[in-house]
Amino acid sequence: MGQGVNPVTGDYSRGASGFWVENGEIAYPVDEITVAGTLRQMFRDIIGVGRDIDPRSHIHTGSILVSAMTVAGQGQVMG
Repeated sequence: MGQGVNPVTGDYSRGASGFWVENGEIAYPVDEITVAGTLRQMFRDIIGVGRDIDPRSHIHTGSILVSAMTVAGQGQVMG
């Protein structure tokens, strides 16, 4: 499956960047990763939404903390 959402099954895959969180603390920034799963599971696993709205995009939302996701990437940490 390429980047996007399947409206029938809810499967999705999307490039992302953000922060890796361990034990409730930001561990390190991540970039050029891919997150994948189903929309139903992702919405079910949301455990926090931040107030840090990024006005550069036409979609305005804060950071979203999801308890578990499938993540793929090169394993290199930004720094």
